Amino acid sequence: MKCIAGMPESLSPVVTHYCPGCSHGVLHRIIAELLDELGLRERTVGVASVGCSVLAYNYFETDFVQAPHGRAPAVATGVKRARPNLFVFTYQGDGDMAAIGTAEIIHAAARGERITAIMYNNTIYGMTGGQMSPTTLMGAVTATTPYGRQEESGRPYRMAELLAQMPGTAYAARTHVADVANIVKTKQYIRKAFEAQVNGLGFSMVEVLGNCPTNWGVTPAEANRYVLNDMLAYFPVGEFKDVTKEALAGVHA
Repeated sequence: MKCIAGMPESLSPVVTHYCPGCSHGVLHRIIAELLDELGLRERTVGVASVGCSVLAYNYFETDFVQAPHGRAPAVATGVKRARPNLFVFTYQGDGDMAAIGTAEIIHAAARGERITAIMYNNTIYGMTGGQMSPTTLMGAVTATTPYGRQEESGRPYRMAELLAQMPGTAYAARTHVADVANIVKTKQYIRKAFEAQVNGLGFSMVEVLGNCPTNWGVTPAEANRYVLNDMLAYFPVGEFKDVTKEALAGVHA
């Protein structure tokens, strides 16, 4: 009998610490499946951020490094430069990458570091109580914006489009995991980001829109509807830079 489903070898068989309905687990599985399918597990080093994903190292059967707040791209740069044969990726939330880690991620992209950054964007600081993050939508109620985010807090900015402009970026995309079709699409995008690093094309990143039922104060189903109805209206999905196809065609960006 042919086995058509199973647990990826790169995913650890442990009990999750994530809240019920949180889509971090879906994203972990996608990454683990790709490490298996691309044969990368034995030479992979992941770099965990601070936030809900601080314990990401518990879920992957690969080496992992824990970085201080926002410093995952800097740590990943050091690992990759010291051991260029390794496959190195960061796993960060929007608070870690788009707030305190802004400088690290922009300069890593500008330098074209051969690393891959995965950002889970749920528009909030999940682990510390649901405060506003740089990607919180206008009018959204959080622990630090009880009357809704206003103009005085600035407007949310779009990391995938921002990093796509960096000269060293080979691949940048945004996707979501709120329905099955786009879980499949997310795997396609992350595969291309991983392959960009494997092929030495430059920096690559994928922003993944996810939910936070606990801090949004809704059910998992309602949280996914918020992703589909509200987040997608401000954060369009798609590929914003892909030099892979250009490189294969002999065209230099």
